[in-house]
Amino acid sequence: MDKSQHKAKRRTRRRAAIRHRVIGTPERPRLSVYKSLNHFFAQVIDDLAGKTLASASSRLGKKGGTAAGKTGNSASAATVGSKLAEKAKAAGVKKVVFDRGGFKFHGRVKAFAEAARKAGLEF
Repeated sequence: MDKSQHKAKRRTRRRAAIRHRVIGTPERPRLSVYKSLNHFFAQVIDDLAGKTLASASSRLGKKGGTAAGKTGNSASAATVGSKLAEKAKAAGVKKVVFDRGGFKFHGRVKAFAEAARKAGLEF
């Protein structure tokens, strides 16, 4: 098994462990994040109803896109965080449970979380 396959397998294991503990309810929906090499995606999800309440990403041309320049960096993730917090507050969500998707709470994930907290989300 090469290094990239091993990293992906470890992230999948971490993600499964997190999802086992974190469940989005109507009172505290789940704030789920995903990062690719070029973009950052986030959703606020009510798992019991199976509905996405708000979403934002760093992609242009899509609903909720916030791209302005480079998209695979911490500044772009922070922009996505503030945009998602605005959309979530508009949908009536103030408190969420954070699901980091198996990624370390560092870099883009940390910048996103801090921007979302600063914009008014509690988690």
